[in-house]
Amino acid sequence: MTDLTHHQPTPADPSPPADNHQPDAETGSGAIGSATESTATSSPAARRALLVASGAAFMSFLDLSVVNIAFPAITRDYPGTAPTTLTWVVSGYAVAFAALLTPAGQLADALGRGRVFLTALAGFALTSLLCALAPGADWLIAGRFLQGGTAAFLIPAGLGLVLSVTPPARIGVAMAAWTAAGGFAATVGPAVGGALVDWFGWRSVFIINVPIAALLLVAGLRLARGDQRQPHGLPDLFGTAATGLGIGAVVAAVTQGQQWGWGDWRTLACGLGGLALLASALWRSRSHPRPAIAVGLWRSHSYALVNAVAFVFGVTMFAWLLAGPLWLDAVWHYSVLESAGAMTVGAVASMVTAVLAGRAPVSWQRWLGVLGALMFAASTLYMSTDIWDATPALWKAWIPAGILGGGGIGLLITVLGTTAARSLPPQRFAAGVGMNLTARQSGGALGVAVLAAVFAAHPAQPLTAFHTLFAICAGIAVLAAVLTALPARTQEPIA
Repeated sequence: MTDLTHHQPTPADPSPPADNHQPDAETGSGAIGSATESTATSSPAARRALLVASGAAFMSFLDLSVVNIAFPAITRDYPGTAPTTLTWVVSGYAVAFAALLTPAGQLADALGRGRVFLTALAGFALTSLLCALAPGADWLIAGRFLQGGTAAFLIPAGLGLVLSVTPPARIGVAMAAWTAAGGFAATVGPAVGGALVDWFGWRSVFIINVPIAALLLVAGLRLARGDQRQPHGLPDLFGTAATGLGIGAVVAAVTQGQQWGWGDWRTLACGLGGLALLASALWRSRSHPRPAIAVGLWRSHSYALVNAVAFVFGVTMFAWLLAGPLWLDAVWHYSVLESAGAMTVGAVASMVTAVLAGRAPVSWQRWLGVLGALMFAASTLYMSTDIWDATPALWKAWIPAGILGGGGIGLLITVLGTTAARSLPPQRFAAGVGMNLTARQSGGALGVAVLAAVFAAHPAQPLTAFHTLFAICAGIAVLAAVLTALPARTQEPIA
């Protein structure tokens, strides 16, 4: 159950996969090619931009995978910190990423994509170092918030760079290659993370970002030269703040509700206040020229539906991905390397089904998405039964669940990406990627909070907590299947 949040030939992921049937930049129809297609006709600038942007995507998506693997070791290093508090190591990254993604793209346009991208690279390296050197849990959580914020700038600035220097006929190939970098990160994440944690400790999963970012910075220095700015003003700062604070407050209410009490004024204040802030951000985004949330894209009914599914499925997927290494560590007492090997099962299954879904006819896509959600629901429902107990059962329990769950993720995430790509014109694809990631990361932050709340409700009964969590995940996955099955209204893509 590796972290496929941002990922799969699609994840973290952690992004929607390139669409083998995405509308062509010139004709509005036809295939866009595959990631293996030659890029010999591209300019050196386009190849450099694609290489550096794909490297940054690989780094940020890999960081999500390895942090999930490192989480049990992190909890042991901070025994005085409540487990519910430590879940902010995962959800803090997701909250900052989701809140800043859209305004980050607007700032990249206004200030220069190359400059913003290189600055974000340096910031990602520095915040990774802060996480690695954190003397306490509070410092680590703060570092993860900052790291998520810098990652939010990396994605749209990097995609914008690629799209700005890539010939229109090659955009599909470039997007497939960029997406494949995330898929590769998700596939190798368990092995890399397990080896780093086992040999050097959990801090190494953050330190490894520093040399990678340094190499990308050197390779990308030319990208800032000749930067073109689009001085259309700053994004909606109030809406951005309201989005981040709103998501964070709702997550805090769910995370701490069991500890504070669900009727406690703090829980109610965070929950209701967070929803009010999110409502105000959405309201402002309807009319603001540079909104914090790209609600204008939702004029496409099929794209709006994709984002709804991404949010709902993000809840169950993030919870499942974090619960996997926790189960292996706390219940079956696997070593870090054993856990990494076990979690690779889901990653490989996801990669295989993602490739198959990407090659399937367009008419099959919606039902493949439904199948993927139901496969995930079956996996989590199976994990909620008494077959999953304190006795390790790799072949009887883990591998069937990993194949079902990982395979379901690969199918559904690929379908969501291809549907999103068909719903938007090519010039809005980067914005569409960002909005889809925002929906999934927001749902993911809520999913980690659900995990924390369930564990807090059963502090002395780990098996009960895990079984309850997996049952909840199954129910949410069924809801995602229902939403995926809904037919989109026939309409023209938005301008």
